[in-house]
Amino acid sequence: MSEEAKQSSSILIWLTALAFLIGMAAIFIYVPTEQMEGAVQRIMYFHIPAAWLAFFSFFIVFICSILFLWKKEREWDIYALASAEIGVIFCSLVLITGPIWARPIWGAWWVWDARLTSTLILWLIYVSYLMLRYQTEAGSMRARFAAVLGIIGFLDIPFIHFSVLWWRTFHPPPKMISPEGLGAGMDTSMVATLMLSLGAFTLLYFVLMGQRIKVETMKDEVEQLKKDHLYSN
Repeated sequence: MSEEAKQSSSILIWLTALAFLIGMAAIFIYVPTEQMEGAVQRIMYFHIPAAWLAFFSFFIVFICSILFLWKKEREWDIYALASAEIGVIFCSLVLITGPIWARPIWGAWWVWDARLTSTLILWLIYVSYLMLRYQTEAGSMRARFAAVLGIIGFLDIPFIHFSVLWWRTFHPPPKMISPEGLGAGMDTSMVATLMLSLGAFTLLYFVLMGQRIKVETMKDEVEQLKKDHLYSN
């Protein structure tokens, strides 16, 4: 990695840390406590950004998987794998924070409604993707199967989004993006804090993505050196 790339990576890491520090201050000090749900509502500032970044991660998997199947280039396979791993982390966070938020509000940790169930299915699809992908060598048939699974899995995301509009569910309708406008019905400070948290999570995605791509590229270089050494002997 060049010095310029290292410097850019360090700046991004520090910006991410600063964004989370400011975000924590906004969540626990600046933003008012929601009147109906109380302090537990503050989980929203982690739950919603994690969901958005999970969807974004799997969108990147979707795009890169298509490009991998089309161009057969290892680069796109690496991008898809890295984003899938990060997406599973964010989706796991959604499935953890959701029940913590739901327990005092719904009186249950989990209900089998459309949005929760479809989100769990999304998580299972991409965990399956990773299980298949970890057994895969670059350019193999399994890599192509994983790419197809990555494409199919993304089709669950529109279903998750519209599930609260198509059926009666425990899960509330979208708060940030609704027919009434961006953040309609929410206090301005809540909208600002949520956007700040989303920005911090987005920066974290790019930090993790950059580091994971670097690791996977180094693994490929090591494997190539091993092959070159083997053939030279």
